[in-house]
Amino acid sequence: MASNEEIQEQIDRLYTLILSEDSGLLTDEIEKRTKLGLNRRTLNRRLDALVQQNLIEKVGKGRLTRYMPISSAQQVFTKEKQETELESQPDLFVPLSKSGGKVFKIVSGPLGSRRPVAYNRDFLENYQPNKSSFLTAGEKAKLLEMGRTADAEHEAGTYALQILNRLLIELSWNSSRLEGNTYSLLETQRLIELGHSVEDKAPRDAQMLLNHKAAIEFIVQSARDIGFNRMTILNLHALLADNLLADPGAAGRIRQEAVGISGSVYMPPEVPQIIEECFDMFLEKARAIIDPFEQAFFVMVQLPYLQPFIDVNKRVSRLAMNIPFIRNNLAPMSFIGMPDQTYTQGLLGVYELNRIELIRDVFLWAYEKSSARYVAVRQTIGEPDTFRLRYRQALKQIVTDVIHSSLDQAQAAKHIAKWSEENISDEDRAKFIESAESEILSLHEGNFARYAVTPRQFEAWQSIWKKA
Repeated sequence: MASNEEIQEQIDRLYTLILSEDSGLLTDEIEKRTKLGLNRRTLNRRLDALVQQNLIEKVGKGRLTRYMPISSAQQVFTKEKQETELESQPDLFVPLSKSGGKVFKIVSGPLGSRRPVAYNRDFLENYQPNKSSFLTAGEKAKLLEMGRTADAEHEAGTYALQILNRLLIELSWNSSRLEGNTYSLLETQRLIELGHSVEDKAPRDAQMLLNHKAAIEFIVQSARDIGFNRMTILNLHALLADNLLADPGAAGRIRQEAVGISGSVYMPPEVPQIIEECFDMFLEKARAIIDPFEQAFFVMVQLPYLQPFIDVNKRVSRLAMNIPFIRNNLAPMSFIGMPDQTYTQGLLGVYELNRIELIRDVFLWAYEKSSARYVAVRQTIGEPDTFRLRYRQALKQIVTDVIHSSLDQAQAAKHIAKWSEENISDEDRAKFIESAESEILSLHEGNFARYAVTPRQFEAWQSIWKKA
């Protein structure tokens, strides 16, 4: 009689096989391709178990019975799905490639259907800088076109210094948001610019944001001297982990103990010597990559996969991957609008499958969003933001209210939150608050005329806003 472990392994193999065929498989085809040696009755029981868990669906009867990837999973990547379930947040939909979609489906299955995997050192060792490539030549060319700025020939870090105030707020907020931070964009601005924390929110959230500020300033102001070396990455971790670890001495130090990944069957390396060796190999390979986009994506993939630190690894990767952009005066990556689930699933694809297609889809989409934000002059003009278009009257009203009422930053944040709770649906509220706060932060003397505001009213409000 098969053990529970053997039964689960059989189910896992069946599930993986069926996921690989969008059109499904007949029972005879499954039997031939898996070679599990199960009699037909036992095979049907294993397949029924997957059906009962809503992992696959059963279509037809008798010998024509076909087992298929469940419809809801297939539809995630279709236009129809985007127009229905994602209609409320169209700008948060990351279009996935066919291979990226397959990775998403596999890592979205229940933990019990995914086989535990250990760190695969070959995934790092087999990558040969400037010979291997995670990105295609076409993708690199497109990224360069999107990210190129007028400061390309200037001293390293020139462009980032010009947009530093905005970058500090947006990259700190977006990177922290991906870790579950609860501060709003306006609250983040008040904290970073004025040091005003929110009393009813966890001190840890404020600390996380302030750590991001310090780390971003470090890589921007030291753009000429930093790189993919131990000094840079260890100090980056020390800044991001400051006052957030149970052991303060772990900040800026390669871990000496085992760690786990929540929601994953991946087991990072445990032996300190192996971690050290792979960390040095990672740095050597990253340093050798010439193309800034390939270099950034390599860091996005390999640093979290290794998990060289006891915690804060993803935050280190998100800031470290900006080093080649800052050094080359390219538009930075600030993860604007990044859906946390898609980002997490992309990393799970790396952790559990060593597949980069999904996280690559995320990278390409996120850089386009970020570069559109920061590059003033572009060769092409993007489509209007459909969310803002849908809520244009509401956004105009709330911005006008803030100015007419002469609200300072703290009062504006509370007003927007209260108004949104009363007038905006649950599924759209967080995005609406972000949009309203972004609209207010973008106001200046050259664009306030689009609201029902006189120059005197705008000046009066600005004097209060800047003093807050």
